[in-house]
Parts: sequence; C-alpha cells; structure tokens
Amino acid sequence: MKKQEKTERTAPTVMIVDDALFMRMMIRDILSKDGFEVVAEAENGIEAVEKYKETRPDIVTMDIVMPEMDGIEAVRQIMKIDPNARILMCSAMGQQPLVVEALEAGAKDFIIKPFQPSKVIEAVEKALKE
Repeated sequence: MKKQEKTERTAPTVMIVDDALFMRMMIRDILSKDGFEVVAEAENGIEAVEKYKETRPDIVTMDIVMPEMDGIEAVRQIMKIDPNARILMCSAMGQQPLVVEALEAGAKDFIIKPFQPSKVIEAVEKALKE
C-alpha cells in the first residue's frame, strides 16, 4: 500500500522563464527546496513556448521583460497551446500595467522581485489549486 501512495504523489513540475540566469537559479533554489521538480528553464519567450510544448509543466514562472519575445506574448502563445496552463508572472516593482496585461492574457497570478521564498511558494501552491 505504501508503495502505491508514493507513485501517486509526484512532485509538481515547474518551468522557469527569465532572461537573467541568477533569477532562474534563485527561483529554482526556492522551489527545489520545497519539493518542486524543475523540468525546464528558458531565457526568452520563444524558448519558453517551445519548452512548454515539450515538457507540459504543472506551473510556469514567467518574467515579463525579456529579449526576442516578452513574457506577455509568451503567455498568449502558451494559453493557445494549453488553455489550462498555470503561469505566474515575475515582476519588478513599477510594472503594474504589464502585470495587468499578463493577467488578462491568462496568467494566474504574479510574484514581485526581489523574491521572498515564502511568497513564491504561496503563489505557486495557490495557482496549483486553481
């Protein structure tokens, strides 16, 4: 019986999208310590859309301002692929209009940089329950 319980409860999978390597490392560190499995990382929106198709993670953390394709357009593209995608925007202070646009595009919520580990986990867990 115990073996069966283990297989049913797999760690939620995450894709981290940010053009800054140190930000991806910070989010990976926060989520890994809390039992999440990081299955993909991307440094721009184009890469994010491709990797989403490949990995279909349970949740995506998405930076807004990135080269090649920004986070808002990436959200729109991912929502076309999977209307049930759970995406959390990562925003710096002062990006409220962009956050609103991202939420309208289909993002579930947002987390503010600099990241507070407890707030990141709280937002991820909330989005997974929706």
